[in-house]
Amino acid sequence: MPMKSNPPREPGAPLSTSSAALVAEANALVPPISVDEAKSLVGSRDVLFVDIREPGEWEREGIIPGAHRAPRGMLEFWVDPDSPYYRPALDDGRRLLLYCGSAWRSALAAAALVRMGRTDVTHLAGGFSAWRAADGPVEEYPPGGQR
Repeated sequence: MPMKSNPPREPGAPLSTSSAALVAEANALVPPISVDEAKSLVGSRDVLFVDIREPGEWEREGIIPGAHRAPRGMLEFWVDPDSPYYRPALDDGRRLLLYCGSAWRSALAAAALVRMGRTDVTHLAGGFSAWRAADGPVEEYPPGGQR
């Protein structure tokens, strides 16, 4: 099937949908929770914090204590039981609380998971930077370690 031909876009010209608009749509679908609410959930048996930042960010900045690490680029594959990359640790019955650096990636990721059928997902308003600014607990990333 031939690809639909779109008029050429000039480099630097605005896109038909901006990244900010995508994030706003994602937040409307999956509203984030506040840092204060998230702090009260650290250590909860019902919630799994999922750090979707890149490994270099974990190493530089640390992680929320007990967070499972799942880079953004693999998240949809890791939560899908039909994927060869499926990770049961992300599908153990707990609500997923995603976070990234500033809540843009986590908004898009949470919306993607909801569209996939996960109704038990949210994300952290302001991301890890808001968490740190609010003196949320942080632990060093164990070099070479896996949880």
